[in-house]
Amino acid sequence: MKHKNIFVACDTSNLSEIKKIIKQTQTNKLKVVPKFGLQFFYSKNGRKFLENFKKDFWLDLKINDIPQTALSAVDSLKDLKKCKYITVHANGGLEMLKAIKKKAKSINKDLKVLAVTILTSLNNKSLKEIGHTKSIQQLVLKQADLIKKSGCDGIVCSAQEAKLVRKKYKNLFIVTPGIRLPGDNANDQSRIMNPNDAFKNKVSGIVMGRSLIKGNIKNNVKRLINHLNK
Repeated sequence: MKHKNIFVACDTSNLSEIKKIIKQTQTNKLKVVPKFGLQFFYSKNGRKFLENFKKDFWLDLKINDIPQTALSAVDSLKDLKKCKYITVHANGGLEMLKAIKKKAKSINKDLKVLAVTILTSLNNKSLKEIGHTKSIQQLVLKQADLIKKSGCDGIVCSAQEAKLVRKKYKNLFIVTPGIRLPGDNANDQSRIMNPNDAFKNKVSGIVMGRSLIKGNIKNNVKRLINHLNK
């Protein structure tokens, strides 16, 4: 199971909780990488903590702006030496994606740019409300084409679309959020899947938040290991 990428969503601004999540999700049976989002990064102690973090991490900022502003945002992160993954929105367009990929490579050769497609909290009804006429699957596949063309290192999509993306792009790094252990509440997610089913869809990695960090973290990790062993 060490070859399976497990990203744990450290979704809190409480520094002591962050340290607890990182410590208690570590195991020699799984490869677990912490993912820090806007909540922690924007917090008083968040960025300072990441400046001195000694292990690989994912910075999930979902950058989406005009190319020059997006470039400046990425450039401002160059002091975060252990940042291995960063997210941008595919909605930013081809030129923004290409520019960010080029900038990321120039500041850190190990920094991977992952492009986010349709958020897992959205469904087809949500898309119609926004003004889209295509289905989620159609949009994600279209965005996958854009991401591949841009040279970005990977795609973030729900496990429900991952199978279609993998069929088209055999070697693309595919990460899927919205992952829940069997029986856990979906909360604000619309397109969810359990870890085993996600990996059956040939994803490269999964993001897990509440299923791991709510309640007894060590027990949750054991549940995940047992689930993946089935």
